[in-house]
Amino acid sequence: MTETIAAIATGLTPAGIGIVRISGPESYTIISKILRGCSRRNGCETGNGTVSSPLSWKPNRIHYGFIKDIDEVLVMNMRAPHSYTGEDTIEINCHGGPYMMRRILDEVLNNGARLAEPGEFTKRAFLNGRIDLAQAEAVIDIINSTNDNAARASVAQLKGSVSEAVKEIRHDILGLTAFVEAVLDDPEHYSMDDMDATLGSMDEGRENIFKGRSAKDALNVVSERIEGLIATYKYGRVIREGINTCILGKPNAGKSSLLNALLGEERAIVTDIPGTTRDVITESLVIDGLTLNIMDTAGIRETDDAVEKIGVRKAYEYAAKADLVIYVIDSTVPMDEDDVSIMKFINEHGIKAVYVVNKIDSTKSGSLPFVGAEQLCCPVSALTGEGISALLSTIRKMFESGDISYNSEAVITNERHVELLKEALRSVKAVIDSINAGMPEDFYTIDLMDAYKSLGLIIGEETEDDLADRIFADFCMGK
Repeated sequence: MTETIAAIATGLTPAGIGIVRISGPESYTIISKILRGCSRRNGCETGNGTVSSPLSWKPNRIHYGFIKDIDEVLVMNMRAPHSYTGEDTIEINCHGGPYMMRRILDEVLNNGARLAEPGEFTKRAFLNGRIDLAQAEAVIDIINSTNDNAARASVAQLKGSVSEAVKEIRHDILGLTAFVEAVLDDPEHYSMDDMDATLGSMDEGRENIFKGRSAKDALNVVSERIEGLIATYKYGRVIREGINTCILGKPNAGKSSLLNALLGEERAIVTDIPGTTRDVITESLVIDGLTLNIMDTAGIRETDDAVEKIGVRKAYEYAAKADLVIYVIDSTVPMDEDDVSIMKFINEHGIKAVYVVNKIDSTKSGSLPFVGAEQLCCPVSALTGEGISALLSTIRKMFESGDISYNSEAVITNERHVELLKEALRSVKAVIDSINAGMPEDFYTIDLMDAYKSLGLIIGEETEDDLADRIFADFCMGK
């Protein structure tokens, strides 16, 4: 990494401040070529038009000047290795117009830097050991966060919550591998049934989870730890991507009115004519740190209309893939076979559902369906807004996980991570199966090292061809 790179680090939209970032060995040389001081001619009362040589700047200082005759700027300098990338870094804070930022970037490029690739600053931070791969992925997750919980989980990952959990499990697997090797080398003194003799010195100050256990029991402990991380992904995906929520119900039950009430705006067309909604309308809503990706679907009923039939089929398809179904029931009319079909579909597919009894402003009565353990009833009026807050609170409680602390526990939000955890779990369970089958000990280390490698791919301590390139290609320019 001998090249010096540069890019605009802020959005290319008009703003008060824009930042052009430079990173690499020539950063200070480049800024020394283009930074000018302040003089009477350009508006200062005193000054001789020069600045102190950037090559002699102390780190972590802010310097005032002009980038040639282009713009008035503040320049922050950071010396390696104490910068985001671990390299000498310069950040030019200029006025935030796209034209102005591009002109300054052109000056930087013309004086020795090359344009950075997407994510290259963070990639250099990873390659220089400033952060590991899981932390690097957290950076883009922070940028893409859409709610408080997603942001907190990403910040916790950036601080190392996922990395530390993975490193601890890798350490335990390495200890188990060393123990198996000891058994193979000296079977007279070491036994797979008693691990006390070897692992006490391998726990790096942590509690020795293997003390008094057989190798099989220790593997079960490791397996449970991996399974615990995998289990957080169900909630982690929800806080990162949102709850995929499908609104189901018969025509004129008030589905579109409910969508408008939830959003607080007239997004969907509402009429008394059945079948108005033919296609799926998708909107997003944030409630108390969780994002709802809401899909308003066509009213479900038996119909001869070809287009409406397609809408009904789509409604069921979206519902089958949803994390949550909001089933809207019209409390002013008796339930019929269409309601039975919807309830049967929900129960057969095991979908988490909320039963919304709508139009309570017109009647306080209405037949209610059988409600199972995963299905809750919420009376509302989409017209007046009554009950909407209680409905949102109910949904929030269905998906919140109160036992997760973002400061201390790892929450898996990344699909790549969960797939690698599953690979590691399969390898650990393969060792357990080998022990149960009475296989020779030399078979165990192969699967143990496969688990070790899979976990290493999460944090980048093991690498695959082009893995880093694939990950950082999803980053924005300048980060």
